[in-house]
Amino acid sequence: MNWDPIILTFQLASVTTFLLFFIALPLSYWLSQTKNKFKPLIETLVSMPLVLPPTVLGFYFLIAFSPGNFFGSWLHEWLGIQLVFSFSGLVIASILYSLPFMVHPIQSGLTNLPTSLSDASRLMGKSRTTTLFKVLLPNCKASLLTGVILSFAHTIGEFGVVLMIGGNIPGETKVASIAIYDEVEAMNYKTANAYSLLLCVSTFAILLFVYLQNGGYLKKYKR
Repeated sequence: MNWDPIILTFQLASVTTFLLFFIALPLSYWLSQTKNKFKPLIETLVSMPLVLPPTVLGFYFLIAFSPGNFFGSWLHEWLGIQLVFSFSGLVIASILYSLPFMVHPIQSGLTNLPTSLSDASRLMGKSRTTTLFKVLLPNCKASLLTGVILSFAHTIGEFGVVLMIGGNIPGETKVASIAIYDEVEAMNYKTANAYSLLLCVSTFAILLFVYLQNGGYLKKYKR
């Protein structure tokens, strides 16, 4: 078994989750606090990757990032960036595709916090940023952990999006899910099973860690 697709998969999941956290955090906070009339529209856009086929998103990413398109051409000519069939393109597509898996848990955690926490912080003269990082986030660690782990695990299992935008370039865009598909097509079931089993064990361990940690947070909160 070639370990390059496995290593690339975990690299993609790590980079995507790291960047996604800093993108999703302010968005989740805004959604949990705002009463703006456009909130349902934003929530709908964030949630669309949950219901759309991955190939649909991958197709539109491919069109948008293609050098033949205005946006893709502008990136290539002015910034020297090529997102189609590149690791950078996989990261951007993965961020957008995994966005609801990070936003929803954090938004839910912030929404369920007692409003008295924010009110007390504001009465003490603390800014919104200080209130968020010093008061609210420490009280929804379980939601933060859930968002991070689910985003990481979801990125590991991506197939349609990464295939459409990244193709199948060894060492660059060929992640584990693509490697499994290739081995099955070549009827190398033993190798495909090795890749699949490794991903099953990895995702099981990740999700088990989430449930164990969240159980610990709940017990601590009850005390």
